[in-house]
Amino acid sequence: MDLATIIGLVSGSALILVSIVIGGSALVFINIPGLLIVVGGTLAATFIKFTMADVIGSIGVAMKAFLAKMESPENIISEMVEFTRIAKKEGLIALEKETPTDPFSVKALRYLSDGYDEGLIADMLQKDIRLMGQRHATGQNVFKGMGDSAPAFGMVGTLIGLVQMLSSMSDPASIGPSMAVALLTTLYGAVIANLIALPIADKLALRSEQERLNKSIIVEAAIAINRGVSPMVLEESLKIFLSPKERQQAEAENGNPE
Repeated sequence: MDLATIIGLVSGSALILVSIVIGGSALVFINIPGLLIVVGGTLAATFIKFTMADVIGSIGVAMKAFLAKMESPENIISEMVEFTRIAKKEGLIALEKETPTDPFSVKALRYLSDGYDEGLIADMLQKDIRLMGQRHATGQNVFKGMGDSAPAFGMVGTLIGLVQMLSSMSDPASIGPSMAVALLTTLYGAVIANLIALPIADKLALRSEQERLNKSIIVEAAIAINRGVSPMVLEESLKIFLSPKERQQAEAENGNPE
């Protein structure tokens, strides 16, 4: 579970609620017509923009922002170096007995143990990465679309409330509810867009980049193993994927600080 996403969502919601409660009654911020306009309008626009499968699939993609725990690049590198040692000692066929934690690594080792040539291994693994990027982009775009639509429907609700208010100026009792719709829909749209939809889209983009990095490490390692590169050379070449700080930590853990 990604604590950063949970902490951000819970703390952001809590701060808004505390501010509302401190300022007075929280009930005045509950307006059913306003919620129907913003939430219903946002969902309707999303279904218009995307296919049913894309919208439903985005729910599963969104769970990655909360539940997915990405393997660190350092662990991926260590695992691939160990597979290199096994391949050098026992041959590529021995890799079929290994059970990596990452499904992409399982696929790469299967290609190696089955004797695929270097070009085919690279093409198939890179194709997998491209298709992954396309799937992730669709999920991100769904939430970006929600983030764009929510404030717009908040403005629609504001206009509806103003029209209702101006058309009933002779009835003071109806001015308050109409003004509530006018103001609260803008608030609802801003909160949905800036606390939920757009942050989730950004987190999914980050997750996608992290997964792309890990898979790129695996592709490079698979090609190197197929070429018979030594474990030490492979480890040094894969450290290029790490940030300077991560490289220093890896060197320190190996007892060979720079």
